[in-house]
Formats: sequence, C-alpha cells, structure tokens
Amino acid sequence: MTTALSTVNPRGKQRSYRALEPSGKGIVLRWLWLGLAAIFSFFPFYAMVVLSLKPDKVVDFPASLLPWGDLSLASYEQVLGGQNLLVWLFNTLVYSLVSVVAVLFLSAMAGYAFAKKRFAGKEVIFWSFLSMVMVPFHVTLIPTFILIANLGGVDEYWGLILPTLANAQAVFLMRQFIEGLPDELFEAARIDGAGEFRIFLQIVLPLCKPVLATLGIFVFLWHWNDFLWPLIIAKSNDMFTLTVGISSLQQQNVPLSVMLAGSVVALIPIFMAYLVAQRYVQEGVTGTGIKG
Repeated sequence: MTTALSTVNPRGKQRSYRALEPSGKGIVLRWLWLGLAAIFSFFPFYAMVVLSLKPDKVVDFPASLLPWGDLSLASYEQVLGGQNLLVWLFNTLVYSLVSVVAVLFLSAMAGYAFAKKRFAGKEVIFWSFLSMVMVPFHVTLIPTFILIANLGGVDEYWGLILPTLANAQAVFLMRQFIEGLPDELFEAARIDGAGEFRIFLQIVLPLCKPVLATLGIFVFLWHWNDFLWPLIIAKSNDMFTLTVGISSLQQQNVPLSVMLAGSVVALIPIFMAYLVAQRYVQEGVTGTGIKG
C-alpha cells in the first residue's frame, strides 16, 4: 500500500506526491550492506571463541576457524584454575561498579545544579569544567599519579577509582537531559515543602532513568576496558584488572588459546550488562538526542 503526501503550491492548486519509498533493488542492497557489516563486526568475536576452544593447536587460517574438530575447554580450565583470573575479575568489578555508581550520582547532582539552579558564575564554571574534554588524559597522567602516590593510593582500590570520578562528558549529558524536564515539577515540590536533596532523589533521579542507564553502560565499558591507569596504579599482581592481567600473560609465554579464553570470560559481563539495560539505552539515546 502506498501513501500520498498533499501540498499546496503558491497558486492554490493541490498537488499529490507519492511518499518516497525504497525500490526493491534498494531494499536488497540495504540488507546486503547491513549483512556484510554484521559479519565483519561479529567475525573477531567468533574467531576468539573458536580459537580459545582449540588448545595446543597450530593456528592455520582458515582451517583453524572452522567450528569443528578437536574442541576442548582445557584453556578455560587453565585460565580459571592456574591464573589469577578470578582475582582480576573481582578487581575489575569493584573498579567498574563503584565507579559507575559514583559517576552517575555525582554527574546527576552536578547536572541538576547546572540545569535548574541559579548561582554566580554558573556558565563559566560549567564550560571550564567541560573544557576538560579537550585535555588529553596523558597530559594529566603524571601529576595525577604523583598526587595519588603522595596520598598513599598506589596499589589501593580508592587510588584506582578516585581519579576517574570527575567525568565532564557525564555531567554534560545529565545537564542536557535535566534541562528538558519541566520546571513546574520542581516548583510544585518546593511549594509542598520538599528540600533540594529530596527533590533530587524523588523527582530528578526517577525521571533520569533512561539517560542514567545509557550513561551507566558507557561508564561501565570505559572502566571495564581501561588499561593505562590500572597498569600504572597497580603494582602487585593481586591488584591487576582483567585488561592488565590478560596483557601480562603475554610476558609469561602463555598459549594463545589461554589468552583468548581469558578475553572471552572478560567479555561475558559486558554482554550481560548490555542485555539487561538495552531498553533503557535505546530510550536514553533517543531522549538525549531530542532534548539536546
């Protein structure tokens, strides 16, 4: 069924146009392009899983990528039993989850203040803070490490987490979203006698669930995949995160299948987190795009 769009020209004559619809050839080309993009995106993960199931095998392309042959879970048994993978996994979970909760709470508070509160120098403070995005992390790496080291945070959880909590991008996204919330809600709450912290907890946070879920996934991925800062701040093997620990396996002449098995284990929590928050991620991206 086709639809028609009606417009009126300057002379008042009504003209009808068929809605733009892709042709059959266009639909085929579109699905072909999307299929190829999906294959190329999925192929590295497929190769990682297949090669991790073929321990003590010489990698021979493309024969090694065939999903049959002598498949074994020996690499997973080795990486879960012989290595400190579970310790690294725990460290990464602490680093990622605590950072997510702290970043979301702090950025939501800052975003609410910048969006709905009036105070002297608000715009100057906001844009000065946002300018941190333009400063490469490597520029501040040495002074940050010196400061944390002088405070005794080397090889400590708080030293790993604290420098990553000031997230300018998170504050910007929260401010953009909260600016779109109607002011009448906050005025009505103040008339009813609610304080600012109660307004923040009972009005702002519930309304920000979509953007909080979206931002939480991004922050979780940033910390889960972070390599440079955990590498610098962690001195002992027991404080390594997954990225640092798996990287250290290269120096121990560990077989490729064992390293890939560790990578598969590290990928599972990310995949599960996205599945849980997928609906909120889509709502958050749409909402922030409309309001921003």
